[in-house]
Parts: sequence; structure tokens; C-alpha cells
Amino acid sequence: MVAASDTVFGSGHKMQVAGLFILVLASVFAVQRDNFRTCSQVGFCKRQRALEHGQSMHVVLPDTLKVSKNSATLEVLDKKTDVRFLLNIFGLKDNTFRVKLSEAKPLRERYEPPLGDVLIKEPEREDIVYAGQSGNQLTFTKGSARLVVTTEPFRIDVYSDDDPVISINAQGLLKFEHTRNRPEPPAPADNQEEENKEDGEVNMWEETFKSFTDSKPFGPTSVGVDISFPGVEYIYGIPEHADSLALKTTKSTDPYRLFNLDVFEYELYNPMALYGSVPLMLAHNEKRTVGVFWLNAAETWIDISSNVADKSIFSNLADFVTGNNEIPQTDTHWFSESGVIDVFLMLGPAPNDVSRQYAALTGTTPIPPLFSVSYHQCRWNYNDQEDVRTVDENFDKFDIPYDVIWLDIEHTDGKKYFTWDGVKFPSSEEMLRNLSSKGRKMVTIVDPHLKREENYRVYTEARDKGLLVKTAGGGDFDGWCWPGSSAWPDFLDPKVREWWADKFALTEYVGSALNLFVWNDMNEPAVFNAPEVTVNRDIKHLAGWENREVHNIYGMMVHVATMEGLLKRTNYQERGFVLTRSFFAGSQRTAAVWTGDNMGEWSHLKISNPMILSLNLAGITFSGADVGGFFRNPDNELITRWYQAGAFQPFFRAHAHLDTKRREPYLLPEENINAIRSAIRARYTFLPYWYTLFHLSEESGAPVMRPLWYEFPTEKATFGLDDVFLVGPSLLVRPVTEQGATSANVYFPGTNQLWYDIETYETYKGPAEINVPAPLSKIPVYQRGGSIIPRKMRPRRSSTLMFSDPFTLVVCLDAKQEAEGQLYLDDYHSFGYRDGAYGMVKYSFHSHKLHSTVSHPGTQFTTSEWLERVIIAGLPHEPKRVTLHFSGQTTDLSFTFDNAKNVLTVRKPGVNILQSWGISLH
Repeated sequence: MVAASDTVFGSGHKMQVAGLFILVLASVFAVQRDNFRTCSQVGFCKRQRALEHGQSMHVVLPDTLKVSKNSATLEVLDKKTDVRFLLNIFGLKDNTFRVKLSEAKPLRERYEPPLGDVLIKEPEREDIVYAGQSGNQLTFTKGSARLVVTTEPFRIDVYSDDDPVISINAQGLLKFEHTRNRPEPPAPADNQEEENKEDGEVNMWEETFKSFTDSKPFGPTSVGVDISFPGVEYIYGIPEHADSLALKTTKSTDPYRLFNLDVFEYELYNPMALYGSVPLMLAHNEKRTVGVFWLNAAETWIDISSNVADKSIFSNLADFVTGNNEIPQTDTHWFSESGVIDVFLMLGPAPNDVSRQYAALTGTTPIPPLFSVSYHQCRWNYNDQEDVRTVDENFDKFDIPYDVIWLDIEHTDGKKYFTWDGVKFPSSEEMLRNLSSKGRKMVTIVDPHLKREENYRVYTEARDKGLLVKTAGGGDFDGWCWPGSSAWPDFLDPKVREWWADKFALTEYVGSALNLFVWNDMNEPAVFNAPEVTVNRDIKHLAGWENREVHNIYGMMVHVATMEGLLKRTNYQERGFVLTRSFFAGSQRTAAVWTGDNMGEWSHLKISNPMILSLNLAGITFSGADVGGFFRNPDNELITRWYQAGAFQPFFRAHAHLDTKRREPYLLPEENINAIRSAIRARYTFLPYWYTLFHLSEESGAPVMRPLWYEFPTEKATFGLDDVFLVGPSLLVRPVTEQGATSANVYFPGTNQLWYDIETYETYKGPAEINVPAPLSKIPVYQRGGSIIPRKMRPRRSSTLMFSDPFTLVVCLDAKQEAEGQLYLDDYHSFGYRDGAYGMVKYSFHSHKLHSTVSHPGTQFTTSEWLERVIIAGLPHEPKRVTLHFSGQTTDLSFTFDNAKNVLTVRKPGVNILQSWGISLH
């Protein structure tokens, strides 16, 4: 967010000056890219990137080999510095290797995220077999996978089914800056830069950016190595960047940067860092998908280049040779400011296999409470209780459903979180009760910066208990954010997280209620008067780590503590909801994510699709973008098209900046209101499908929103597409992202695959790109032939009021006149499902019969939900009779058939949704 006026910061000359200072600073950041460093301005990035290919001085010492049941250890020597490193190779369950390189004898311990922070547990090991040494190669096998270590120069090649899939240090770019003591300054100091030089390298012990100096007391500690993907042209992942889904070569740009930052009005289609970081990359070709997870919480950069593979490592050239007899390869070069090299190699081979393998490391998204999967209405800021009441009533007046209304920073008492402005919100509990009576919730913002004020108990407690991050000199860090002078708790410390969690108790967060949930913003952390709008790299955390070593994990620890507080306040009985802007690998376990401060422009609507797809591929499944754009004033057409897109993205929230015109949907012209209402209602009808997808995602880590190639992995035409996507396996969505468009080109994948328009049931057959009608009232969405999707078709004011509503099953037949689907249901809000209190139903249609089979009966769970309607699309002829088979009895059902659309509608089977039954067409 960007400051709007000095009145935001309270009264008094000092605070007015502070407000003006931050206003000017924020406005500068909003337009000037040079407030953020490029690779050439980052010492370690410049050093790592300057390495020449093929010049590696590292060798493996084979006589140091130690082999255990599921791991192997070797020493690696840097012949240039004579420093030794330990190479650890681990066999992990489910077709995964772990390769770790660390200093054998570091002068200072290097940071590795504690178990439970990123990795959910110690990864489960699996046996590897040492197959012996041949020449300069040591071979280890695990199932159908093979890992080969070349001793000189050091290199690792990984094979799956005899095909090379990943190579490490094949380009010779390994550089591991060992810990060292600071050299004595030369005498006399004829050259002012001499102190910072070592073999021509600068910025080793001190570094400046603009007016900021980084003391770097421990010197250079960066790590880097190249990782190649032979046979691969397309790679994905490493969010967050405002770029295409398929990552691009960085030959003429900076590398992709992972360094959590508050970047106002971020630019599109460049590799600049944004709010979050997940160092996970997927590589995909027609044969397989593999993944690489680089476990490092420090600033990280990734270079990407296209190459031609070394044919000598392929056992079956015929599978890879192209028309010009060259085998493609994508080379990547990873380097981080500190830490160790700790890389997980996930060998797939299918896309969903990589999702599962990564989920086994960092966890999955728990099933969100149903309200949070519904529509959210937000603005900076709803002014007061009367404003909240008016917005709430207008949604009802215009028959537009919504579940959650949000309050930004202005609801607090002087930007002091866990407080309310007593004038604007004098009866917050009454306000929350009024919302609750309609099944609705509220979200308030709680940022990690604490106003440094003596009468603010949260701050004074944190200060007096010693819970705040420190300066390099040891004092409490003082930076500027929304309240002015601020302090930051050290969320990396478990005792700090426990203290923070306690603040969400109803007795601590006075004026809150159980239908109040939380938004963590500015948690990169954002600091207005610090380098790159974040904390200095040399500030100290309570455990002694510098921020440079842990930076990218800080924001995640904020929302981890916040979610713990929401769970704790109900004794872990009710699911919480937290939205975070900053994130890291593992954030999916405790928060939803949005793409930050976007703009109300067509280009930002378009970029939201690949950004959310990238997040989903990296495990952050519950993610979305601000509908309408945060900044600026989008026109009515753009707002409408954005609602249509957002209705089919996992997290669905409208949001707007303080200075924008009010744009609640009911304020628009009637044509736009109708289109937006239709889009939001469509979201609500598909809630059972979304909810089932989130259940499946919690079990397997599968993305909820996914690129076409995820479901059609051999169809190369899908590999570069990101303007069309899938919701789960069965809904294809093509948002309209071009101004004035009344039609859209839609790529329909799959050989002989049928796709049905969800409104008209018109069919399209893949693979083909077809121009389809898309007037303002319509978003092109298609149900996959061969799928069965459960929906709830009765419009309600909120999802809570739909809990007992009946279902409609929409059956879209494939070319074989078959279909299948499933439905998951529970109480939609508690953790009872983890104790078995849920139901799972499988559906199938074949041989003119629709079957419902309860696969998990939910012995601890019952529901009054029932089946109201069955729609079967793609039937060639009208049946003469439709019968229900249930509990040993056969009953005739009424039906209608649309000959023009080949759609059968069966009315009121009337069975409980959590029962087994059959419907036959005669």
C-alpha cells in the first residue's frame, strides 16, 4: 500500500513530518525502479554471474566415500582455495534425491531453516545402492533412477529410466564462498578499494547501495551452482514474478530474483523480485516432468539460458533428436547470498508426481473454511461502521452474494494493530454480530510493524520481553512504516510466535469475535526508510542470524504465528483464515496469498493468470489477485472482465486503493452489475467443486488452478500457454483480457476431447484453437467431456446459508458416452474431517447408467444435503424412461430433453447426497 496523506499518521507536528516523509518516500518508490537493486549492484550476484563456463576447480575425493543404507558422503576439494566441502547424497521416498554441499569446517555456522519451518519433517529416506566406480564416475541407484558423480571436474548427472533429466555443475559454475576471517588492511592504503578486494573481487566486507551501507561483518558467504535439464525447452515456477508462466532466458536481462520486497506498482514481464519467494522449479517435456527445490532462505538469483545438450549422456537419442539433429537443454544457474547448497531433485515422472513429491517436503494447503473460498469485498478503507453496514445492505439489495468484508489500516487506533478506532468503530462486536447473522465474516489487517509508543501495550510488551529484532549494534531496530517510528518482533523465534499468537485471544484482541479473521500485509518486512524498502541485511535476529541469511522466511513466520493465534482461540476446533502478502516455501500450510499491489489495467488482469498458475505449481494453491486492480480507476468493462476472471481463480477478492473511486459492483451501470452478479453467482454454484479440489489438494499437493499441460502433458502446443487454464481437471477457463473484445481464441486440448460450454452446453473438440463468442455478459468456461461436477444452484446471500442446500450433478459425456467425478463434503468449518467426520462420493456414468458410490461413509458425519437435479449433456437421443435405483427399490423419475442441445434434465431424485444409488436411462 502507498501512503495517501499525512493525516494517516495522526496529529502533532512530529507525526505530520513523519507522515509527509513517508508520503514522499512512498511516491518515489511507486515510480522509480532504481530504488531496487540490479544484479550489477549486488556484490555476490555480480561475482557469481561473472564465472566462466567450464572453469570449475572442484574435484571429488573418491577415497573419502562413506556409504550407508540410504545416503553417501564424499569430500569435495576446491583446488583454487584448498578448502574442503562435504557432499551428502540422500535417497528419499517417492523418486526423490537430496544433494547437499556444505563447508567441512566452517568458521561460523551457516543458516539452515529448522525442521518444521520449511520442511514439515525430516524427509523420509529410501535405500540407495552404490554400484561402484568406473573411471572417474561413481554410480548410485535407487529404483529406476541413477545418480552419477563425476570426480574431476565435479559433476552430478541424474537419470530416470536411463534418460538424463538433471545435471548439476555440468557448466562448471559451482562457487561456494567459504567462511573466513577479515584480512588485515594493507599498509599504506594506496588504493581505497584494496580492503574490499580479493583476487579482483569487490564488495566482500562492506557494500553500499545509495545512501545505505551494509556492514557485512562475516564477509562473503554466497553459494551457487548450475543445474541443467537435458531434453527440456520449458521450465516453470520460482514465484513470485510478474512474468509469463514459462520462464524466459535471462541472457539479456537480470536473472530472476527471489528477495521478498514491497514493490509498488510493479512492472510486468521482467524478473524483478516481488513480495514472496518459492525456490521451486519444474522442467517439462513430452516424456516427463521433474522438479528442483533449492532450500535456501537468503536472497537468491536464477539465470536461465537455452542450450544444446551433450548427446553423450543420452542412451536413447531417437527419443530426443529434433529436426536439426540437436537435443534441447535448459541451463539454470542458482546463487544465494548465504546458507548452504541443499537441493531436492524430484523425478516425477508425471506433473502430479512432482506436486506430491514437493508436498511431502513442505506440506499442503489444509481445506479452507468454505466462506474463505467464496467472494470477499475489500477496500482501503471502509470508513466506519455505518459504511460497513451500507455496503453489506447494498449487496443484499442488489442480490449479489458475498461472504467477507475487509477493513484496512484505517480501522485501528492510530495504526496500532489489535485496536479499533473508537470514533469510527465504537461497537465492533455489534458490527460483527450483524454480519454473523447473515453467515458473513470480517477480516482486519494486522501488520508486523509495531508503533513505538509508550501507551501501546503490544509494543511495550515486545520491547520489555526482548522480542524485537536488533540493529547490527545490538539495539532495537527502529524503522518507518505506517505508524511512523516502528519496531518489528522477531518472528523467527518460537517464543515470539507464541507471544504473538496469544494476542488473537478474544480477551486480548478486544472488540474481536470468532467471525473475525486476519490479513498480514507489509510482512516482507516493508520498511519505508531502509534499503530497497525492507530491513537492513545486517540487522540481527534473536538467535544471532543476520537478516541476509533468513530474509525470505521472515514473512512466512509472521503468518505462521497469526494462524496459530486463530487456531488457539478456538482450542484448535475451528479452521482459521489468514491472507499474507509475503511468503516462502511452506506458506501454503497456514495462509492464502495474493499477488500484491497490482494496477487497474488490462495488462495486470492478463498477468494475473500466469502469476497465480506459477504460485499453484509451487504449492501455493490458495492464491489470487486483487479484482479490479489495487491502484487506479479501471473502467466498467475492465472491472467486469476482472470479476469474471476472479470468479474462476482460487482466492476471489476485490480490493482498491484509498484514492480510487468507489467501485463496489452495485455502483456500476446495470449491464455491468448483471454481468458481475452472474460471475459471482457462478462462483457460488461451483463451490462444491472448489471444495472438493481443495480436499484433493490437501491430500496430494495437486494445484487447484493448473496450466493445460498439467492435464495434457504430451501435448506440446499447451506448454507455452498461460492465457487459458484449468480449474482442477474438469473446467477450462479463458478469461477475456483484451479491451473491447467480443470474442476470444480458446485452445481446446486433448485428442478427440470434448468440451462443453457451461451455459449453453455447446460442444468443442480438441485439439483445436477456436474463436468463440465472448460478449461482455460472458466468460468462456467449459466443462471437460467425461467429467461429473457437483454444483449448488440456489442463489443465497452467503455460502454459510448454502450449507444444507441441495445439489445438481452436471454430467458431460465424452466421446465414449462415459463420465466420472467425485464430491467431498464435511461441516465446512471445523477440523472434524481430520478425525473422519466427512463424506466422499464417487460418480460414474457408463452403459446408460449413472452410479453414486459412497467411498467414505463418514460414520461420524451426516448431512441433510440432497440431490435435486441431474443434468446429462452429450446424449444423442432422448430416453424413453428414467429410473432411480435406491435401497432395493426402483422409482420412475420425471425428466425433460432438449433435442437442440442433447441435454437431459432429471428432476428431484430426492436422495441424500451421502448415499449410494443408481439412475438408469432406458
